[in-house]
Amino acid sequence: MKRLIFLVTLVSVLSVGCQVGGRDGAPGAPGVSGTAGKSGASGSDGATGTSGATGADGASGATGASGATGAEGAAGSRGTTGTTGATGAAGAEGAQGAKGRPGDR
Repeated sequence: MKRLIFLVTLVSVLSVGCQVGGRDGAPGAPGVSGTAGKSGASGSDGATGTSGATGADGASGATGASGATGAEGAAGSRGTTGTTGATGAAGAEGAQGAKGRPGDR
């Protein structure tokens, strides 16, 4: 264990002032310009639109006027006069009175 600690410490001390990377080199030549882009293909026509909706129904016609009232009928003719009444019957004959008592002798 002590050896491991010693080894880690030694590597740390040795690497403290060292520059690991090298110097930057001279700048490179500029790159070549890219080629110009090509135009895209022409677009095709759009699809045909759908048909419009069916129109609404027409309004109903006006209500007809009422017919005229009919004329009144003619008055009826008067009835004929009634016939004369029959003659009354003759009265009954009166009853005869009671007879008196025969007198005393």
